[in-house]
Amino acid sequence: MNTPPSDVSRVTCVGAGVIGGGWVAHFLARGYDVTAWDPAPDAPEKLRRLVDAAWPALTRLGLAEGASPDRLRFAATLEEACAEAQFVQESAPEKLELKRGLLAELDAATPDGVVIASSTSGYPMTDMQTEAAHPERLLVGHPFNPPYLIPLVEVVGGERTDRSAVEWASRFYEAAGKSVITMERELPGFIANRLQEALWREALHMVANGEATVQEIDDSITEGPGLRWAFMGPCLTFALAGGEGGMGHMLDHFGPSLKSPWTRLEAPELDRSLRDAMVAGCEEAAAGRSIADLVAERDRGVIDVLRATGRLPGEASA
Repeated sequence: MNTPPSDVSRVTCVGAGVIGGGWVAHFLARGYDVTAWDPAPDAPEKLRRLVDAAWPALTRLGLAEGASPDRLRFAATLEEACAEAQFVQESAPEKLELKRGLLAELDAATPDGVVIASSTSGYPMTDMQTEAAHPERLLVGHPFNPPYLIPLVEVVGGERTDRSAVEWASRFYEAAGKSVITMERELPGFIANRLQEALWREALHMVANGEATVQEIDDSITEGPGLRWAFMGPCLTFALAGGEGGMGHMLDHFGPSLKSPWTRLEAPELDRSLRDAMVAGCEEAAAGRSIADLVAERDRGVIDVLRATGRLPGEASA
């Protein structure tokens, strides 16, 4: 790779929707010069609004020296966006053929040796790098929404990705303030998405069968295990359930419950009635709060949890 990860100063973000725009906000807050490109005619205006909406939370979080929304430039073409890139983050819609073609275009437009990462939430890079002339520099850098607040990024290459590119990307994301999991092998949906998908499917089953409401399901997490998961994952949490005997005692004591009908991992049919029930339940739970209100509330909550658990420095000055 041409530029050491800690020396990168110019980042290109291709795709300016919720995820791509979140990446833009994150990189700007970390003091990078960011060039963005998206084919939608109204993309520049939407991106500016997203960055403006995120900036108060990022200011509270703590900005890097020199960080400014003014360091964002929107390119007229993909080729222009990539011409001087030192790292490229692709965040196009989740359509495999679109991803394949776009990554090939990015490969052709980006200077030699520059790593290109995809924000895909489920596709293996092996399936996406098939049309690129230089697949060895293509890899997955899977963030979580919103990328400007949630630290985690999962990094993994495809069968034709060079290991050095994966290592470079992991070091770059760390330099950019991310918490990185460098996966040793591809896994559809990666790690965190598979775990939250299992919880999501069980929630849908309970709503579909009239066993719980949307509010009850959300409360069961925010008032229960979610408070622990903010600083300790499910495995260590269960280990504590074994007392001084740890995970071994927990498994010996509670292991038989795995045979109990507590979960249904097959996805329920997402028919119109289930969809309507989920929409209505969320509207009821929102209690009149707009999406913007909920986003702001979520952002404040994430920052408070991160700070309360000692993973952030003290309050930044305005």
